Amino acid sequence: MSEPRVTVGQDEAGAGRGEKEAKSAPLKQPSNEASRPGQLGLPPGSQLPSAEPSPSPSAEGSGLLSLPWEMVARIASHLPAQCVITVLPQVCHTLGNVGKDSTAWQLRARRLTGPRASFPVGPRDGFDWPSACLEMEELIACWTGQGERAAREAEQAEREREVERAQERQRDRDALAEEGIGEWEEVEEGRPQVDEGVEEVGFQVEGVMAVPWDGEELMEEGEMQQDREGDLPMGVGEGEERQEAAAEAMMMEEERDDEQGVLEAIEVEERVGVLADRDGQDDIAGPRLGRDGERNGSSRAPSPPPALERLSLPSGHIAEVNSVLLVGGDGAVCASGSRDRNVNLWDLRDGGSTGRLLHTLGGQGLFSTHKGWVWCLAARGPLLASGSFDSTVRLWDLGAQGAERGLIRARAAVLCLALPQKDVLLAGTYDKKVSVYDTRVAEPLVKSLRLHSNAVLCLVADEQYILSGSKDRTVVIYDRRAGKTLQKLQLSSYLLSMCYSDSEVWAGDNRGMLHAFSMQAGFFKPLSQFDVGHTSLVTGIHRSPGSLYTCSADRTIKVHLPCAPPRTLCTLHHQAGVNGLSVEAGVLAIASGEMCVEVWRARR
Repeated sequence: MSEPRVTVGQDEAGAGRGEKEAKSAPLKQPSNEASRPGQLGLPPGSQLPSAEPSPSPSAEGSGLLSLPWEMVARIASHLPAQCVITVLPQVCHTLGNVGKDSTAWQLRARRLTGPRASFPVGPRDGFDWPSACLEMEELIACWTGQGERAAREAEQAEREREVERAQERQRDRDALAEEGIGEWEEVEEGRPQVDEGVEEVGFQVEGVMAVPWDGEELMEEGEMQQDREGDLPMGVGEGEERQEAAAEAMMMEEERDDEQGVLEAIEVEERVGVLADRDGQDDIAGPRLGRDGERNGSSRAPSPPPALERLSLPSGHIAEVNSVLLVGGDGAVCASGSRDRNVNLWDLRDGGSTGRLLHTLGGQGLFSTHKGWVWCLAARGPLLASGSFDSTVRLWDLGAQGAERGLIRARAAVLCLALPQKDVLLAGTYDKKVSVYDTRVAEPLVKSLRLHSNAVLCLVADEQYILSGSKDRTVVIYDRRAGKTLQKLQLSSYLLSMCYSDSEVWAGDNRGMLHAFSMQAGFFKPLSQFDVGHTSLVTGIHRSPGSLYTCSADRTIKVHLPCAPPRTLCTLHHQAGVNGLSVEAGVLAIASGEMCVEVWRARR
């Protein structure tokens, strides 16, 4: 996609109109009065410095740069954030200052999130407004309408399956009809052979009606009936009427069955639009007209392909996938941990529709990585850690083809992991503890903290603070440097997933709610909780300055803008519960209860 061009020069008529508008509509000065020259507008006769490249040969101070600064910033606010960040600074120094105006970025963010939303949710000091706006614009471009497209694709696939089932039923009917013909058409002297005691009736196969053959046989049938029942002899006319009535009843029943089957097939086919050209007939008769009287497919331009592509990794696990993690920094490698006790590494750089299995960590065999369910993953640089129900954490070197780097023995099932620093590992376990390990030494345990009264379910940390959530419905903030607990918050539900970045903490609970907290100078403040439509456990959450992803056991994945309340851009529906997600460099990977990993990334 070519970058937008910015033309600074303008014809004299346009310049005159701009000067009149500037004089007739004085604008307010921005709230952030930066000490830079020309913020309130350049004088009409100003020239660009000779060192700056001229944006336009005709630019002599009568173009865009002659407008007041507020108007220039307003015009630039309608350009893509990528253009403001990367292109305008290359045009000239003055336009480059547009990207340094915090007020302009805040107005852009307000336009993206909506006037009633609060953004950011946490503290504004030091907030990276340009990166947040750029990420939000990319998120909106990629994900808006993606849920509807996925739903249409799923509906189309289901309709195609319905057509196949209807066609299969019709084939079965045809086969049964052919078998019926084979049973009846055993010819002896040119007539079908009928077993004794069986009434001769008319029947229909493939729209052809077979009728009783002659009156003589009907007479014989009547005499046989008299002999069997001892009643009065049946007349020829009466027997013929009975036979004809029976034949007509059977014919009507067969016709109803066949008609119903054909109608079902036609109805399904019409829904999917598969009653298109058959055997070239439509090409001969000319294109068909739709309801609008327009030619089908000729008046509507083909819709552009979606911005995202979906990859379903090949079946590499034989049990439910519990955790997934994108590693390497560019979303090119994916790790997946499963209840089959294995951790797989996948290469997503292949240009095809599926990834490629690189390694099953730990060597060969069905249960090579752990001796229990793999429940959690964490990574920092080349180090990957996997936690399991076998009460161990295994360390792997991604830079050495996934070679094993070490083993840490815990005292209970490992439910969550964090790697806040190089060679520092944190583990939350079922025995209510948060343990700190040094991965470089033979005896790695540094400290074991009893912070909760129930299992530790989620864990995030940085160089100073540890935040842990437990099934006892508490969140604890622990100061690593001071070696003490700073806060313990009691909630009405327990947290299962947590994300911590840029002084904001987002978490999902067992009721499907999202919680936002602010973290400043060791003080942890609950901000708000949001209902974004999840109806069960929020099993995964990722938040960055301009994006928010959530997944749930209710079989949905949602993409939001991280404002208050979150603006949901897309809802993806899955066939099974979603156990976790990972986001890196715009790539989204989910762990599915269907023994698979699915990935969404920008279309290449």
